[in-house]
Amino acid sequence: MKTLVEKWLVYKEFNEGRSPKTIVKYRYYLELLIEYCESNKIDGLNVEAERLESFVGMFLHKRKLVSQSRRTAVAAIKGFYDFLFTQGVTNANPAANLPYPASSKKMPVAMGISNFERLLNDCDLSTFLGLRDAAIIALLGGCGIRLGGLEGLNESSLTWYELEEKERLAIRVFEKRSKERMLPVPLEAHLFLRAYLGHADLKQINRSLPDGDKVLFVSTRNYNIPEWEYYGEQRRLSSRSIQDMITARGNNAGIPANQCHPHALRHLTGTEYAEDDVDVITRQQLLGHADPKTTAIYTNMAMRRLTNTVDKANPLSKVSTAVTPLINRL
Repeated sequence: MKTLVEKWLVYKEFNEGRSPKTIVKYRYYLELLIEYCESNKIDGLNVEAERLESFVGMFLHKRKLVSQSRRTAVAAIKGFYDFLFTQGVTNANPAANLPYPASSKKMPVAMGISNFERLLNDCDLSTFLGLRDAAIIALLGGCGIRLGGLEGLNESSLTWYELEEKERLAIRVFEKRSKERMLPVPLEAHLFLRAYLGHADLKQINRSLPDGDKVLFVSTRNYNIPEWEYYGEQRRLSSRSIQDMITARGNNAGIPANQCHPHALRHLTGTEYAEDDVDVITRQQLLGHADPKTTAIYTNMAMRRLTNTVDKANPLSKVSTAVTPLINRL
């Protein structure tokens, strides 16, 4: 069964283009399923549907997996057994009707616009690291790039073009392994990035790749890599380091912990697009969403626009009450 799991994972990664992170998750849940079958002396290739329901239900619940994680486990199991059935390995698909657990649809937390300003202002632009971090934060918050997409940027990802006789910048981002999109960069982020690329300290760092390209955002120290190997791809700033940087700067700037992560900056971008009434199709394109329903979530998060609507249209604004004089003064 382990061999078949690996065969399916190879198929998912190279035939369907699933991201390495997704493959890691699928492998983890299927290894748990193998463990479950072995401990209960069940033939994993001829397992009953009730047993699979017990696995994704009580077994994973006891492992303290939340419903969203168990939904991923169900997706892995359904895909794996469908693969076995279509390949003729099994005569039936016991996971065909395996139900997904209900998921709690929590509203994402976006970084507040004032906190975004504080986060940027925490970067000391007189230093190389401060300039690098400001460029990273500006791209995450100004463009709504996913963390994985930003980590993988090279200099070849940058495209300079002319708009109304002015130089502008666009970036080509690859996210979730193979999904590519081109994004215009806000002028502010453009300037931060220009200053970073022109910094003297960056010119002293060997960030060249075998194909002649260059890593865009570099690390300045990594004690896990020998000094003589610390160049090229090894110089790329990792997702973990970017997360740690935002957490540290956020804490220093007094930003709430639930906003001190890269995705809170992406949520800020989506919310601001909704606040300015950018249409859903354009927002979907800019944010790289496969499903417009995901994009529509930000409409519900656009509180300034909703507040203005409520202030103008609610019945209390159309009657006289004891607090009406105070409201008018305010």
